[in-house]
Amino acid sequence: MTKVSLEGQVAVVTGAARGVGELLARKLSARGAKVALVGLEPDALKQVSDRLHGESGFWHADVTDHEAMAQVATEVKARFGKVDIVVANAGVANGGPFAESDPVAWRRVIEVNLIGSAVTARAFLPVLMESRGYLLQIASLAAITPAPMMTAYCASKSGVEAYAHSLRAEVAHKGVRVGVGYLSWTDTDMVRGADQDEVMRELRQRLPWPSNKTYPLGPAVDRIVAGIERRSGHVYAQWWLRGMQGVRGYLPGIIGAVGQREMRRFEPRLKGVSTGLVGAGGAADEQRQQGISP
Repeated sequence: MTKVSLEGQVAVVTGAARGVGELLARKLSARGAKVALVGLEPDALKQVSDRLHGESGFWHADVTDHEAMAQVATEVKARFGKVDIVVANAGVANGGPFAESDPVAWRRVIEVNLIGSAVTARAFLPVLMESRGYLLQIASLAAITPAPMMTAYCASKSGVEAYAHSLRAEVAHKGVRVGVGYLSWTDTDMVRGADQDEVMRELRQRLPWPSNKTYPLGPAVDRIVAGIERRSGHVYAQWWLRGMQGVRGYLPGIIGAVGQREMRRFEPRLKGVSTGLVGAGGAADEQRQQGISP
């Protein structure tokens, strides 16, 4: 597929304070894009914005807030004159057994990862239609394969994958391309936060290769940038994820059989598993819910 130059393009990245979003903003900026950063941590967003190569701005907003995101879309259009690319990257995660999970944290994962992605698209689709632009929805390996102890995250990422595929058909005739980005375990605050729990870390280490590895952030984001340049329908941050598509129909049965053995093995230790939001991004979201300024 032909590459589209990012020089002079306007890109919006949600969840841009750290991790995938922060590095993606830097790499897009280095290729000549003007970047609008959106997230819950204004101080961190300002620091990211100040380090970018070209023109940029930052907006403090909760992606689940319809009015706030509509206002962000209006202000970004007013600031830069257009929007060519939107990356719905904002996300949170929790873990632990569903029966003992924190219902507030569980719901919040769905709200941010699924509802927040839809709110983001709803806010920016009008300007993307004007520019015949590109929406990239960040999903996960969790959209392809279910995993015990990750019910909310898997549900949310399966949901955004299906929603984005449905949306693609709706807006293609208006000139808007929609892509889905897939990442395995990548070295971010979210993954490091999940690994702080001993049981969750050991469970992940027992996954089959190559899904048991933590992958470096830089090459993963390079692949995402390449997908954006090509306006790709599917973007794979790790090379082997493409191959998972061909076997995904078999995975629920396999994981159901193997997973019950692993859960039986870890049963005595499950009561101690943390069920709140993980990582620095999760902490920022919990502060927002408590009304504490980040």
